Amino acid sequence: MVVLGIASLIWATDARAGCGGVETAGAKRVVNPGGHAPLAIGDSTMLLALPNLARAGYRVNARGCRGWEEGLEVLRTEKRHRRLPHLVLMALGADWSVTVSQIRRTLHLLGPRRVLALMTPLELGGWAGDDARSMRRAFRRYPTRIVLLDWVRYSRGHGEWFQPDGTHLTFSGANAFASLARRATPWARHGEMPDHNFFPKAGH
Repeated sequence: MVVLGIASLIWATDARAGCGGVETAGAKRVVNPGGHAPLAIGDSTMLLALPNLARAGYRVNARGCRGWEEGLEVLRTEKRHRRLPHLVLMALGADWSVTVSQIRRTLHLLGPRRVLALMTPLELGGWAGDDARSMRRAFRRYPTRIVLLDWVRYSRGHGEWFQPDGTHLTFSGANAFASLARRATPWARHGEMPDHNFFPKAGH
């Protein structure tokens, strides 16, 4: 059993190493004067969009193969160092599952006076799965805490935004990804709270 445990640990370490390290970018635009820039946390689908998100005003932290629990660890570290911003964008779910319970725990970690933006993910292959549905359910349950950025719907019909795997971005896709993320920045200012805000609207 000990041998199996060590083998599993080695496999997990190798797998994580194969996913690459953490990539970060600082905000290039001020959207929360006098406060912390909003933080965007993502997986490999966010990597190409790092500079685009930085220009939109986000501080960015992305890593390949990242799941929701690792994203929560990033937030816990930010909280310990008193760097939690008013707005946090989570764009995770391409590699791992996302549940309403996890989103609820994220809201609890952020506290009642902060805003969570959720970017619905496309699974590998370019299809929408349960993770996007979980985010939509969480938005319906917490519409005054969450801004929903429905990337699945926003990107529908835009194959040019994606690599052949249907999930990772091209340069035009990175521009579009950041354009949708920018829709949440009005809630980056302290005191600004959402009220049933989601994008894209019907017909867009």
